[in-house]
Amino acid sequence: MYPYSKVSSQEVLSLIQYVVGAVAKYNRPVAVAVCGPEGELLGFLRMDGTSPTGARNAQNKAYTAAVSRSETLKMGQRMRGTDNPAFWGDKRVTGFGGGVPIIHDSVVIGGIGVSGLPEADDHEVATSAINAVYKKV
Repeated sequence: MYPYSKVSSQEVLSLIQYVVGAVAKYNRPVAVAVCGPEGELLGFLRMDGTSPTGARNAQNKAYTAAVSRSETLKMGQRMRGTDNPAFWGDKRVTGFGGGVPIIHDSVVIGGIGVSGLPEADDHEVATSAINAVYKKV
């Protein structure tokens, strides 16, 4: 048997609630998605006024961060670099910033994606949500 760790349902709720509170200062709605390490969607919220594109992007950011075990900002840099295009055959993989893997005890247990703000702000909110929820654990 292979031991398997992933984000708990309570942690998913805490991450989403943190993001909603954190984006209030921007006065803009966002979408936030949380996936398990296999890329399965565990939780999602599209705030009122968030575009359908933002909603899909948040889910793809969480998915990408989880399955690639990498921040989507870094994936975007690789995509614009010298990587073989065949590597990017998964249509859900994205290079838009705002997707961050959730790492606990050196193991990726999921990914979070935030979309609706500029990429750097999406990334900062996602990172701060992880830090807020997991520094308590």
